[in-house]
Amino acid sequence: MWIDQFSKGIVMKQNVLVTGGAGYLGSILCETLLANGYKVTILDNMYYQQHSAHFHLCSHSDYDCIFGDVRDEKLVSKLVKGADVIIPLAAIVGAPACDLDPILARSVNLDAIKLINKSRSKLQLVIYPTTNSGYGTQTGSVHCTEDTPLQPISLYGVTKCEAEKELLDSENTITLRLATVFGFSPRMRLDLLVNHFVYAAVTDGYLVMFEKHFKRNFIHVRDVAACFLHCIKNSAKMVGRPYNVGQDSANVSKEELALKVKEHIPNFDIRFSEVGTDPDKRNYIVSSQRLRDSGFEAKYSLDDGIRELVKGYRMLKRLPMKNI
Repeated sequence: MWIDQFSKGIVMKQNVLVTGGAGYLGSILCETLLANGYKVTILDNMYYQQHSAHFHLCSHSDYDCIFGDVRDEKLVSKLVKGADVIIPLAAIVGAPACDLDPILARSVNLDAIKLINKSRSKLQLVIYPTTNSGYGTQTGSVHCTEDTPLQPISLYGVTKCEAEKELLDSENTITLRLATVFGFSPRMRLDLLVNHFVYAAVTDGYLVMFEKHFKRNFIHVRDVAACFLHCIKNSAKMVGRPYNVGQDSANVSKEELALKVKEHIPNFDIRFSEVGTDPDKRNYIVSSQRLRDSGFEAKYSLDDGIRELVKGYRMLKRLPMKNI
């Protein structure tokens, strides 16, 4: 917590430890925390060689980067002791990535969370991002609230849900069930649905889509970062509960999303074919009313994100390992 030392006129800053801080979400989150007066330490093994994502933060006196593994008990215990707030972002993200190495996925997504939880005191706040893919197969017509039973299908969903339970069974924790995130980040991801659809529209001009009726919920990466900040500032009234993080106005099907992209890029050619399946069977509408009741409102619409992505992708002429 903030400690006012009136006799000396000093205000002590909160220390925030962000594991996986150099990732897609972490790169935006760390900027946000620093801009709002927090001290930030990240722990990251730079698994995707994303070192440059944080080069611009190195001059900041309240920023530090530790190269290391979230499964290193000695290192994690040391870093946790110096933190007021812990945000565990480090994870093997997505069903396909987890299926490539199930042992790695379980050790990073679950065992590392247990290590953090074991190493901290009850006074240290943990804000943990999980995924609303834990809701599993739904009809696409019923709103999933935080009281909807979790039915994860993939290994990714299972590990994230088990980690969430581990934390919610402990004191002083908040969990955030994130919708599918979109928007630009210094450590960019093209596999996320909105980012992928816009990339295909700008660079290829066409998209072949399967399961066009499946519905998802979406949230901008900067809104997610702002939500973490909101949770820190309002932790006293939010701890002990999970929160869906998305926009109710952004509960749309894959076809509706593609057509929205087409509004911005009229020559986008959209075709439908049953060429694949979603390993998480994500087909649901999600309500974020609980989060709004806590005082948080997302700012960035799908249209805002699409416009941002179009501008960014037009800067990309050639990518590595492509001849065009």
